[in-house]
Amino acid sequence: MLATLGDLVDDVVVRVHDPVNVATDTAAHITRRRGGSAANVVAMAARSGHPSRFIGQVGDDPIGAALIGDLAADGVETSFVRRGGRTGTIVVLVDATGERTMLTDRGACTALDRPEAAWLDGVTILHVPMYSLMGEPLATTATTTIRWAHDREIDVSIDVSSVALIDAHGPQDVLASLRRLDPAVVFANADEARALDIAGPIAREVTVIKRGGAPALVFAGGERHEVPAVPIGEVGDTTGAGDAFAAGFLTADWRADVVSATRAGHRAAAIAIGGARR
Repeated sequence: MLATLGDLVDDVVVRVHDPVNVATDTAAHITRRRGGSAANVVAMAARSGHPSRFIGQVGDDPIGAALIGDLAADGVETSFVRRGGRTGTIVVLVDATGERTMLTDRGACTALDRPEAAWLDGVTILHVPMYSLMGEPLATTATTTIRWAHDREIDVSIDVSSVALIDAHGPQDVLASLRRLDPAVVFANADEARALDIAGPIAREVTVIKRGGAPALVFAGGERHEVPAVPIGEVGDTTGAGDAFAAGFLTADWRADVVSATRAGHRAAAIAIGGARR
């Protein structure tokens, strides 16, 4: 079973095809959907038929209830989701190239406290976005849960998640946190890798640098691999592509064949970018 610990939020996606007209109107196409990096990963995994569990907190409000119901409909186990406070919202601005900028209000997500050992029952890998390691009490909860996972010999995966987080906390502090948490797998995109000056392995077993349409760089077992991405046509929206990649990789047999697992990650990301339901 794959478990993720982190955010489940309401995404408001704003697609603009022309430059934003400051202080006046700009035509846009606006939709809403379930979001949050941890939720995206576990939903993609569940839709592929992999046993999956989400651990987190949403608001005690109708939006939170709907988000939990949506995850459960995808096949995710949601019995450990906490309710309280106000559900978070992220406004995702998507430009004509598919690149996205996020305006983030995490709401109740960071309020998750009092971790439970039962969260890890039956779990074989725990995936934690770096977002979950920033903001209290969630950060302490995530750190404690990671420590428990190590005690149970459960693999831990961490996604670096955000250049903004690196800038806010400093590259050295982020790298020190990764070393202290000792994940088996670390994911970073090209911008995050540059911000951390990653030129080789930083995880205990596998380090993956995602580079969009360019080959992913994978460091594992003392070897460096370049694994080509899946060719796609027009890019509509890159939101969630990195999360889908993590789901595809982690639900493959990455210990036995890291290259095949990376290809599975690319395929999952291509599905996300192609507009498949997240």
